[in-house]
Amino acid sequence: MLRLLLPLVALVALVPASPAAAVAPPPRAAAPTFNGGVYAIAHRGAITYVGGSFTAATAGGRTYPRQRMAAFDSRTGKLLDWAPRADGVVRALAATPDSVYAAGDFHRVDGEKRDSLARLHPTSGVVKSFQHSLSGTAYALATGNGRLYLAGSFTDVSGARRSNLAAFSLTTGVLDPRWRPAADDTVHALAVTGTRVYLGGGFHTVNAVKGTLRLAGVNGVSGAVEPFRPRVPAEVRAISLDPAGVHVATAGVGGRAIAYDWAGAMRWQRVFDGDASAIATTGGITYVGGHFDSACLTERNGDKGGCVDGARGRFKLAAVTSKGQLTSWAPTANGVIGVRVMSVNRVAGTIEIGGDFTTINGQDRRRFAAF
Repeated sequence: MLRLLLPLVALVALVPASPAAAVAPPPRAAAPTFNGGVYAIAHRGAITYVGGSFTAATAGGRTYPRQRMAAFDSRTGKLLDWAPRADGVVRALAATPDSVYAAGDFHRVDGEKRDSLARLHPTSGVVKSFQHSLSGTAYALATGNGRLYLAGSFTDVSGARRSNLAAFSLTTGVLDPRWRPAADDTVHALAVTGTRVYLGGGFHTVNAVKGTLRLAGVNGVSGAVEPFRPRVPAEVRAISLDPAGVHVATAGVGGRAIAYDWAGAMRWQRVFDGDASAIATTGGITYVGGHFDSACLTERNGDKGGCVDGARGRFKLAAVTSKGQLTSWAPTANGVIGVRVMSVNRVAGTIEIGGDFTTINGQDRRRFAAF
């Protein structure tokens, strides 16, 4: 689940805004493949960084050791020498002009002690000075307002109490003493626009404020809850933003892709027969990934998540217009878990996906693909 928001203007410019438009399959052949799950994607210029549970990457017919992090040129697919070694799963990445930040289940990176968080040089991969301890699990990273935002399931950072959310100065690396909104349960996703930070997860409230169930907006400087009151039916796994509002992918009994306006009113929703775990929006099209096999024709589904009023086959991937209509974009991914993360690459002009699939449309695309 990537959770670094690209600039909104750049996202809108990537794909023409025709309501029926979608990025057409088949996937590009140039991207590397991986021998384990891809959980996170981040970009810095033309470079795509990926993190996950893999230990090797294959590119140009050769296999190279890559211990849970790798980077490649998104225009050519060339695997880069950037190869910091994490001793546990990398769940989130965020890139800035001078650093790549990683978060996950690791305790060491390149042999240096790093408890769940690390800062890396963006071209050499050298571990940089940024060291904190985390009492729990990190799930998401995002940057904005001079800060690195962290979300997950934890109770303190470097001995300071934090309830599943924290922020650090991008300049000094110091834990921000001011930004400390409190979510009462796990936060899975982050997205930033301007001074607002959107949070999604399994929590009931943020700062004990009513109307913040599973999805909330907070001020990126003070941490105060913003006037955004959506009604979300299930746990939020991913968030994307565009000029019209906030889009989320949810789990639960049958997954959903839901669009809200900036006040929190629902604009549309699509129901699937399995969890939706990834979402990306550009050019008026919302792309959804998960471990579903069908998109329901109505908003109703059964006790086990199956579609009640008919369905269209959508194997782990789907695309929806700005009015909530299903498009014809329907690449077929395999696997049980399917797609974990989606991201818009504005330099390469692609939608990138990562997860646990091994084929797309029957072609070898182990754990990563770009359309």
